[in-house]
Amino acid sequence: MRLVDSHCHLDLPQFDEDREEVMTRAREKGVERIINPGIDLDGCRCALKLAEQFEELYVAVGVHPNSADSFDADALSSLAEMTKHPKVVAIGEIGLDFHWKTSAPEVQRRVFAQQLELAAELGLPVIIHSREANSAIREMVGEWIAGASFQRSPLAQRPFAGVLHAFHGDLSLAEEAYRWNFVLGLGGPVTFRNARSLRELAPKLRLDRLLLETDAPYLAPHPLRGKRNEPAYVTLVCEELAHLWALTPEEVAVQTTATALRLFGLEDRFGVDFSTHVTAVHS
Repeated sequence: MRLVDSHCHLDLPQFDEDREEVMTRAREKGVERIINPGIDLDGCRCALKLAEQFEELYVAVGVHPNSADSFDADALSSLAEMTKHPKVVAIGEIGLDFHWKTSAPEVQRRVFAQQLELAAELGLPVIIHSREANSAIREMVGEWIAGASFQRSPLAQRPFAGVLHAFHGDLSLAEEAYRWNFVLGLGGPVTFRNARSLRELAPKLRLDRLLLETDAPYLAPHPLRGKRNEPAYVTLVCEELAHLWALTPEEVAVQTTATALRLFGLEDRFGVDFSTHVTAVHS
């Protein structure tokens, strides 16, 4: 299998002691591309340095909602400058988080809106975080997609405009995301035996609109739940989704990898023409 971990935080200190070994284990499992979103400016800079070290690693630059209080005009300029790096493929991880309350909702909304506008200006897809904020995400992203800045942006012409990372909404939100030309990211939680609603929802989603992710070092999949997560474990997510869909892991891998490459504009860099291999199971 050839896999993409579409969301992994290799820049975090949990990997400082064995990052090389983590990357080796990922290669051995067929993980050939990893997307590392930033959560603040320092994290973005660290991720870019790592991307220069590891061929498989690509970067999204952005300020996470829990870091929104640190965002200002200089931060926006810094993100714009970082996007000139050849391994930057998206704006993220951006969005809203009403669980931890580290930043006021109005501050999060302002910072999110500014980064959405930056993505439209630059024509880069977005990686969106939502925690206890699906209603607000639906409102803000829907308005952005319908707005003039997005409609006249090169992003409107790309295969996909973004991804709802760690998707935990309902089928209605998934269908709204499809109308936005978004894809959905699924990771470790879909393997949790007590995540009944997510496991029931997964087979109803469009396989051609899904990405595999780990969100490492967090949310390790069953049977490794509670341990540090890492990109090699994306294979467990792939295998569980194959079980839920009654498909082979290879079928899930081919489709989700093709979707990830199209979202992030990496088809040419992967060295395989997936268009001859992919059959959309859900259309």
